[in-house]
Amino acid sequence: MGSRSTNLRRKVVALLASLVALWAFAAWVTLREGANLLWVQQLDRQVAQPGEPLVLELQAERRATVAFLGGSGGAGREQLTAQWRHTQQVADAFRGSVDDWRVDLAASEDSQRQINGVVAGLDRLETVRESVGARQVDRAAAAQAYTDLIDSVLQMYTSLGKLDDEQLARQTSALIQLVRVRELMSQEDALLTGVLAAGRMTPEENAAFARTVGAQRYLGDRALADLSDADRRGYEQLLAGEPFIALRALEDRVILSNRASTAPPVSAKQWRAAVDRAVEDQQRFILDAGDALVERAMPVAIGVIVRMVLAAGLGLIAVIASIVVSITTARALVRQLERLREAAFRLANERLPGVVERLGHGEEVDVAREAPPLEFGDDEIGQVGKAFNAVQETAIRTAVEQAELRRNVRDVFLSLARRTQALVHRQLTLLDAMERREHDAEELEDLFRVDHLATRMRRNAENLIVLSGSTPGRSWRRNVPMVDVVRGAIAEVEDYTRVTVLPLGPVSLSGRAVGDVIHLLAELIENGLSFSPPHTTVEVRGQMVANGFAIEIEDRGLGMTEDDLAAANHRIVDRSELNLANASRLGLYVVSRLTERHGVRVQLKESAYGGTTAVVLIPLALVTEYGSDPYSSGGFRAGTGVPKADAPAAAEAGSSAPAAAAEQ
Repeated sequence: MGSRSTNLRRKVVALLASLVALWAFAAWVTLREGANLLWVQQLDRQVAQPGEPLVLELQAERRATVAFLGGSGGAGREQLTAQWRHTQQVADAFRGSVDDWRVDLAASEDSQRQINGVVAGLDRLETVRESVGARQVDRAAAAQAYTDLIDSVLQMYTSLGKLDDEQLARQTSALIQLVRVRELMSQEDALLTGVLAAGRMTPEENAAFARTVGAQRYLGDRALADLSDADRRGYEQLLAGEPFIALRALEDRVILSNRASTAPPVSAKQWRAAVDRAVEDQQRFILDAGDALVERAMPVAIGVIVRMVLAAGLGLIAVIASIVVSITTARALVRQLERLREAAFRLANERLPGVVERLGHGEEVDVAREAPPLEFGDDEIGQVGKAFNAVQETAIRTAVEQAELRRNVRDVFLSLARRTQALVHRQLTLLDAMERREHDAEELEDLFRVDHLATRMRRNAENLIVLSGSTPGRSWRRNVPMVDVVRGAIAEVEDYTRVTVLPLGPVSLSGRAVGDVIHLLAELIENGLSFSPPHTTVEVRGQMVANGFAIEIEDRGLGMTEDDLAAANHRIVDRSELNLANASRLGLYVVSRLTERHGVRVQLKESAYGGTTAVVLIPLALVTEYGSDPYSSGGFRAGTGVPKADAPAAAEAGSSAPAAAAEQ
């Protein structure tokens, strides 16, 4: 490496050496003995104390969850939903408390990792709630999810309790063991609550209950040995009290009831009365003992502070030297990093989006010209800059390759669609000839059905053409009556007999828009038929308005929510590139592309009958009024006629079953 790299390394080494010397001196005097004792009160106030209500709410939510999964009814869901809100409030308070610079300073690396683990577990809690709300998880799995999260909180307590003072550390460990005892009691409560809600207890649940009771009693006995004399006497009195005696009697009764799939040997009222008092007494003892432990740690911390003040004067020179070296080194690093940052922002916000936009327009892109290498020197920052050069070149090359891949996919769609269209056209031509020769009514009806299926196949092929960005070949030179346009759309849907067309008036549609409007209306009509009961009809009506001709397609199905309507309307007006991952929205994408070609506007809204109404507004430039409308005498059922495409577009034209039926 060059001199710049050597100088940078020397500066960093000098900075580290001065900091290590300062740390070693302070640690030799006092830091290793009591630095964490100085922060006991801070960690207790901002981590341990907010963690206590969090554990309690998680335990309550676990109990409510298994009760909900074990029972059936709205009351359980309401209680569970209310508990979710309570837990979320406490979880938010915990996040706000631990997200503090004082916690970062006081907590060790292991403690910070455990705190981050608890926060991550809280972030995953919403997924568990969704599974519980949908009843997609059993009681055991749901309870285990909460148990794992509570266990991460208890592990956080353990990391906070690592003190250099041996006696305080042992007493802290004993208190954490008692917290685990309380958690095991809560696990018992959750398990038996679920059993009581379900009304029966399986042998597996009985065995799990027995294991939990055994672990709880074992840990309680182990913790007694490490408690202070006063705390030990207090806990022994607690165990000898009536609440714990009653709880253990009920635990023994449940364990001895080992017959398969029997009703629980205790009632919910008995269990709640015993376990609530015992858990409350256990919690009160833990909090009182924890406060007393923090008070005992404070004199030790005060002694540490005195020794650190004496050591601070001797370390002042090293601190000043470290600050000077840090400032000079940081300035050099910041200048280089700022250049690297600006280059990364330009790539992310300007160059790469511009390349992608140009690729979307079909322009050719030179990767070497769009990703020129940036010079950052030969030191470590320069090596990062070279890595960034490689990243930006790869990013732009990948964008080019992806654009080429999308073009190839569109070409494949278009090729397949054109081939399918040719075959469907030949099929429709042959069917048309067969229908005209056939006189048997039953055979003719079957031919009409095949004809109708082929017509629908043609529309699916045209969908592929639209998705590929091309235009279907069906076209009309002359204007077509609007009623025939609507009939043509109805002929391309499956349940066309369920569609009722009301009078449309003496209006014609410009020939250049007939094919796309037929396709557009067919997509919307088919949606209305698909999402409405089979015994209902879909009404199509239209009239001239100030800005054009409005066609309303109204179904009487279940309708859509406000969010779904908003999403669908946004998809219709969105002109962005097709996202292949969202295959369920391909119909809306086709509608969006068809409206874009002729300035047609489509909006979905709620129907007065509870279903959905699609409003299609055709611009004035595409509609023409003519004399009297031959079909304006009244409403009629679908299946009485279809407009025919002009001969030059015969590659995509064809008859349909309803049209043929009318002609026969």
